Amino acid sequence: MAIVAQSSKYGRVSRATLAWVVGLLFFFPIFWMVLTSFKTDADAVKPEYLLFFQPTLENYLNMTENYDYWRFARNSVITAVFATIFALAVGIPCAYAMAFNPSRATKDVLMWMLSTKMLPAAAVLYPMTFLTKSMGLFDTHFLIIVVLMLINLPIVIWMLFTYFKEIPKEIIEAGQMDGVNTWGEIREILIPLAWGGIASTALLCFIFCWNEAYWTVRLTTTEAATLSKLIEGNRAPEGLFFGRLSAVSTAAVGPIVVLGWFCQKQLVQGLTFGAVK
Repeated sequence: MAIVAQSSKYGRVSRATLAWVVGLLFFFPIFWMVLTSFKTDADAVKPEYLLFFQPTLENYLNMTENYDYWRFARNSVITAVFATIFALAVGIPCAYAMAFNPSRATKDVLMWMLSTKMLPAAAVLYPMTFLTKSMGLFDTHFLIIVVLMLINLPIVIWMLFTYFKEIPKEIIEAGQMDGVNTWGEIREILIPLAWGGIASTALLCFIFCWNEAYWTVRLTTTEAATLSKLIEGNRAPEGLFFGRLSAVSTAAVGPIVVLGWFCQKQLVQGLTFGAVK
C-alpha cells in the first residue's frame, strides 16, 4: 500500500510539473512580446538589453498618436461582431435542420462544408481581389464581414450541429404537437436549451474573426483595415521595428485574451456540451 501511495503521489507531481512546463512554453512568447513592447527599437535588438533595460511607453504613444490605433481597433470590432452575428444567423437554422430533420445527404453535406476549410486561401486570392475591385467592394466593411462569415460558417454549423444533436428530439416534437412553428421551435425551445453551446460557438467564431490576418491584410488598404493590417504595416525594407511591432501586437492580442479569460467558464461548458459523457 505504501508503494502504491508513493507511486500515486509521484504521478501527481509529475503531471503537475509537466502541466506547468507546457503552460510556461505557451506563455513565454506572449511574455516576451509584452516585454519587448516596452523597449525602444534600438534596445529590442541588443543582446545586452534582453531582460534589463530602461522601460519606455514610446511605442504605445507612437501607436495611438501616429498610427491611429483606435480606428483599426474599431474596424476589428465591427467586422468580428457582425461576422459572428451573421454566421450564427445562418448557422443556427442550418444546424437545426440537419440535427432534427436529417436526410441521407446530411453527412455528405457536413463533410463537404468541412472540406472547404482545406482549400488554400492563396489559390483564390487573385479571383477574389479581381472580383471585389470590379464590383467596388474592395476595402469595405461589408466585404470583410462576408468573407469572415463564410470562412467560419463551416465550423459554426459543425459545432452547433453537435450541440443540437444532444437535445432530445422528443422535446421538439412536443412543441410541434402544441402548434409551435419552426421559428418558434428555434426561438423558444432550441436556443434556451443550447444556449451554452451557442455562446461558446459565438465566442470561438469571434476569436477566429478577430485573429484573421490573411484576408483582412489583402482585401483592405485603409477604410476597413483591421489590427492585422496595422501589425503588417510595422515593417520596412530595412527590417522590422520590433519595439513598435510588439506594442501593436500586444494591443491587438490584449482584448481577446481578456475576453477569453473572463469567459473561460462559459467556453469550457459550451465545448463539453456535446462531449461523450
